[in-house]
Amino acid sequence: MKKLLSIVIIGVIALVGIYYAVIYFVPYSEGYRSGELIKFSNKGVIVKTWEGEISQGISGAQIFEFSVLDKDEQVIEDLKNFQGEYVKLSYTERFGTFFWLGDSKYFVTKVDKESSPHFRK
Repeated sequence: MKKLLSIVIIGVIALVGIYYAVIYFVPYSEGYRSGELIKFSNKGVIVKTWEGEISQGISGAQIFEFSVLDKDEQVIEDLKNFQGEYVKLSYTERFGTFFWLGDSKYFVTKVDKESSPHFRK
């Protein structure tokens, strides 16, 4: 009986480890989004995560929500400085997320300031 219980516990731990590895290390997609940075905040009660939004159009219907990992300090600083500006985000989409990583499954890895297409000369 103890041997069976040990096998079940090890199996459950292995499955949880594999699930975490797939969510954290295997990207679903990678891409770029551009828009006006309308929100960037460090939110949470117990676990603080960096969350943001860009507006991709004139209406509020085209909002792209994203998260930033704590280890990406340069991205966090750039997003703080580019508040209200038109930006281009490089992101990685994951299959899912965990509460300590962020609310969104889109994780920004790089940010560049761009000129707005609405105000071209």
